[in-house]
Amino acid sequence: MALMFLNGGAMRGEPLHHLLGGAPLVAATTTAPKYRFYSVGDQCPALFPVSHGGAAIAGELYDIGLDALRDHVLPSEPHELELGVIELADGSSAFAMLLRRPYTSHVQLRDITEIGDWRAYRRSRERAA
Repeated sequence: MALMFLNGGAMRGEPLHHLLGGAPLVAATTTAPKYRFYSVGDQCPALFPVSHGGAAIAGELYDIGLDALRDHVLPSEPHELELGVIELADGSSAFAMLLRRPYTSHVQLRDITEIGDWRAYRRSRERAA
């Protein structure tokens, strides 16, 4: 089992949640304020660690089996993201999907750090449309 911080399509009520294979939710939490937050082509969110100018980003922490992580979660992630380790608000560590470095995709990035929450960002886009 491994702790995995999710902040996009695999959270509760989202279309990819089934990929977690019933992994238990540990907590709704935030990252430490050490990350910029991006919308990748308005399809998925991405964390990017920074030494200054970061913010706490909302998400959910799951205790997921390594087999489910390997066989279901990671294969569903877009090319723009890679597995990494982040710091949570309480100082503990967890796996999370980070913006791939160096960023080689041609997909547009939109900085949504001020919003700090993927669902809130999507709701704001829906209202604007």
